[in-house]
Amino acid sequence: MTAEMYAEFAVREAREVSPVYERLASAVSRDEVLLGLLAGLPAAKRQPNLLFGVVRLLGGPVEHPAEFHDFAVAHWPEIEAEMRVRITQTNEAGRCAVLLPLLAALPQPLALLEVGASAGLCLYPDRYGYRYGDRAVGTGEPVLTCAATDLTLPAEPPRVVWRAGLDLNPLDVTDPADIGWLDALIWPEHEHRRARLRAAAAVVAAEPPLLVRGDLVDAPPALAAQAPAGAILVVFHTSVLHLVPEPRRAAFAAVVSGLPGHWIANEGAGVLAYDALPPPPTAGSLHVLALDGRPMAWTRSHGEELIWFS
Repeated sequence: MTAEMYAEFAVREAREVSPVYERLASAVSRDEVLLGLLAGLPAAKRQPNLLFGVVRLLGGPVEHPAEFHDFAVAHWPEIEAEMRVRITQTNEAGRCAVLLPLLAALPQPLALLEVGASAGLCLYPDRYGYRYGDRAVGTGEPVLTCAATDLTLPAEPPRVVWRAGLDLNPLDVTDPADIGWLDALIWPEHEHRRARLRAAAAVVAAEPPLLVRGDLVDAPPALAAQAPAGAILVVFHTSVLHLVPEPRRAAFAAVVSGLPGHWIANEGAGVLAYDALPPPPTAGSLHVLALDGRPMAWTRSHGEELIWFS
């Protein structure tokens, strides 16, 4: 099972996105020593992004599989300890580029509640700038780029009057250790995402959101109740539910569907059940962007592409 997970990650997630991680994940999928060490962890803790991020956090090499193997074996007690207490919390502000068209089309102003918020970087879609091909929206920094197909773009970003995030382990952008973990989770070749992380963190630090520690099924109703009157509540999440067991996903969907306002989901294909989806336009890993349970578009996991359903 673990070997297959790493082999699939190499092909579906990393190919043409991160040659380093494609090569590394493929090697781990055939490495009986590392697979044996990973077998001592709970199944949810064996995922490639968590292992690779922890090794990078500890200063280990990821560019060459043989060096990675030697480091991981030599430092396995430290790696295992970190993997047991950490979760993948990639906080990619670029995902706001695929959320923006839906958010801007809703009645304004908005009260945003992000589930799986990490450090809250995706709670500021109104503060960033965007470029879709040759079309610009907004004037903020960082500027988030996204290839958009079959989409009428908004004239301006949404108006947000309240923002709150829910996470099992909220991160603080002013804490160097938390920023270090977010940096370690960015794939090796993606220097543009590292620069974007720092720029987005500066936006968040200037006006921190309300971040609450809690479970995605139990906590949303009480947090949603704090949204100001007169604002349209939008509960949203991106690349979160694949970490949640299926029964809890269903429970979460039932809870969020019962809240006032709207629900935006941006999750990997197959994570949430939809009646029908068009054929995927390309190979590789795609997410489904949905509004109130209705699928609207294919997206790439870091917000780099949005393909609207016709």
